[in-house]
Amino acid sequence: MSADRQICRHEGVCGGCGLQAMPYAEQLTRKTEALRARLPAAAWPVGAGPLFLPVFDDDPWHFRQKVTFVFGVGADGRQLTMGHYARGSQRVVAVAECPVHSARGNRIAFALRDRLAAARITAAGPALTGIVRHLLVRATSDDRDAVAMLVVTRNDKALRRPVRALLASADRPDGFFINVHDEPGPYMVGRETLKIDGHAQIRERVGGLWYLVSPTAFFQTNVRAAEALQRQALEWIGDAGLSGRRVLDLYAGSGLFSLPLAARGASVVAVEENRRAVADAQANLRLNRLPSSAVRFLASPVEAALAQVVREPWDVVVIDPPRQGCPAAVLDGIFRRIAPQRAVYVSCNPEALADELPRILAAGYAVAALRAVDMFPHTDHVETAVLLTRQASRRR
Repeated sequence: MSADRQICRHEGVCGGCGLQAMPYAEQLTRKTEALRARLPAAAWPVGAGPLFLPVFDDDPWHFRQKVTFVFGVGADGRQLTMGHYARGSQRVVAVAECPVHSARGNRIAFALRDRLAAARITAAGPALTGIVRHLLVRATSDDRDAVAMLVVTRNDKALRRPVRALLASADRPDGFFINVHDEPGPYMVGRETLKIDGHAQIRERVGGLWYLVSPTAFFQTNVRAAEALQRQALEWIGDAGLSGRRVLDLYAGSGLFSLPLAARGASVVAVEENRRAVADAQANLRLNRLPSSAVRFLASPVEAALAQVVREPWDVVVIDPPRQGCPAAVLDGIFRRIAPQRAVYVSCNPEALADELPRILAAGYAVAALRAVDMFPHTDHVETAVLLTRQASRRR
């Protein structure tokens, strides 16, 4: 750790990071050991080489292009605060900085917080009796574009003055939304989103392609890490030699894998339940001047879509599920019924991957390669990518 390195003042109190005091090389060593202890021996091919794909130099900061904050109440019981949850609790820790966030995202967030507080806007609170719940800002990796979304319990008239003040300031985002979320529960955003001003999406460049990303659609929080995952998946699938190959992309999001596969000649079917993400992906095809026939999109839960495509021949299946992983029915549909020659599984949860690998291997597959990506430095989170190949003895 360099002598002039500054650790966030909220380290150890805020629940967002916990390893900032540890030199970055030691963080990667810690994560490697944890992953080896969690995954079965069959997950580690002989002579696999370095585990982590190169993403960062030493001491990475400002890598979260998706900025998120929660609103709370100060010690006086009245003043609006903004921060993160304390580790393992729903107590809001007010923060004055967040150096893992996009710098522009932070500027927008703190500028809006100050205006909301000055207007005496109330935090929603556990009972949802107040107004503001969360703030999301999505910025590009170069901070060129940013859109912000304020999540509220109701679209109260009192919000107009502070929002207009932000939009009239030098800190204004390129687009602004109000999301109305009046239901309790773990989800950060609700179903109703109102566009207030500016652009509906940011325009991000990953792997030579452009991606439009809406604030409510899923796209990787860390763009540099996402590009490393994309590059590795393409290398495993065949990269330049994809003409005529049929690829099924499950949990496809806004097309992180679908678009470069199609650009290299593959015939792709992309399955994604979030209709906003599907709309973004379709717009991304047009933005990159790819033919509309290059990717067939199914706006559907993966379980339902598999019933439609399971009898079609697929050379490769790409799987990038949410944190809970894949249901058993999805795994069986992929590895027992479709039984592609190879599959690329991107997992953001080693616990779920460890639980699912025995079922996959029992279906006649082996781990041909495994790599990790440090999506969130200064935390214990590890993202993994696994290349699975069907063994010669497997019969469809």
